[in-house]
Amino acid sequence: NIPIACGSDTPVDFFNVMNGIYEAVTRKDLAGNPKGGWLIDQALTVEEALNGYTMGGAYTSFEEDIKGSIEEGKLADMVILSDDIFDIPAEKIKDVQVETTIFNGRVL
Repeated sequence: NIPIACGSDTPVDFFNVMNGIYEAVTRKDLAGNPKGGWLIDQALTVEEALNGYTMGGAYTSFEEDIKGSIEEGKLADMVILSDDIFDIPAEKIKDVQVETTIFNGRVL
């Protein structure tokens, strides 16, 4: 029951949440190495990784009351993805594209 937050080392590395979720779930780099994953027993589920990038990040910045989940009264920050990351093979998560970004309730 320890909250985790996921993120990137941007600007050292590119900030791409889909890549981060892929790596957390498969424990592989973007080239698919190592085969079978690195320390695979430490892999997150898709749900755990998504939570780390949403609620986990909000929690660590003391903003879980205003963001991190889709609820009435919270900031309307979200994306629409090209695929359902819960319904595709983990290996394909890194290829999922953001089709629409909604920030503060406005489509950008």
